Amino acid sequence: MKPTVAVLFSGGLDSSILLAHLLRQQQRVQPLYVDSQLHWQGAERRQAELFLRAVQGPDLEPLVVLSLPLADLYADHWSVTGRGIPGADEADEEVYLPGRNPLLIVKTHIWCRLHGVAQLALGSLKNNPFADATGDFFQAFEAAMDRAVSGHVQLVRPLSQYDKQQVMRLGTHLPLELTFSCLNPSDGLHCGRCNKCAERREAFRSSGLTDPTSYRAAPRPIALSKDPARCIE
Repeated sequence: MKPTVAVLFSGGLDSSILLAHLLRQQQRVQPLYVDSQLHWQGAERRQAELFLRAVQGPDLEPLVVLSLPLADLYADHWSVTGRGIPGADEADEEVYLPGRNPLLIVKTHIWCRLHGVAQLALGSLKNNPFADATGDFFQAFEAAMDRAVSGHVQLVRPLSQYDKQQVMRLGTHLPLELTFSCLNPSDGLHCGRCNKCAERREAFRSSGLTDPTSYRAAPRPIALSKDPARCIE
């Protein structure tokens, strides 16, 4: 049997395109979803499962869901309460969740180690602006985790040389309407007004692709469009 690569999979644009890209390369793929019980994750997980169903094939393993509740850490943060969610005109830094990337990687890295999976793939792009998404960070974190678990799991970033437009074009053949990137879903729909919905709209627009997303509301006019190079999925 061919070796398996695990994918830290949220069902957003980047991780969905990454998963399908690896399948297209005839790799055996194990999607890992981390449920932190954040405000949007009920809708996100439902869409993630729909996307996996749509791209199902012999090399795609069943979704593994890992539980990592964060309410005790984030307490009254908007990501838990759903109050004060960053809008379309707010800075991308407002959506940063302190420590979430390391927490996600710790949980999924240990799962890989325990299940004999040698690679964990992350959907980090070339122009990701956050300090915990750089090559130096991943290299140091990989080394620390290998020492912690007395074994090697390689953190790979197959999209790290791609910008957002290039990644979107990799996904032109995919059912991108089944991906999900919204901080404040309403009845399972993208709200259309949050920071992530603005990034999503801009990702389709700047890539010259038709946006197939159903939004609950039209966007409010804002002074500046979102920079697709700073989109995080």
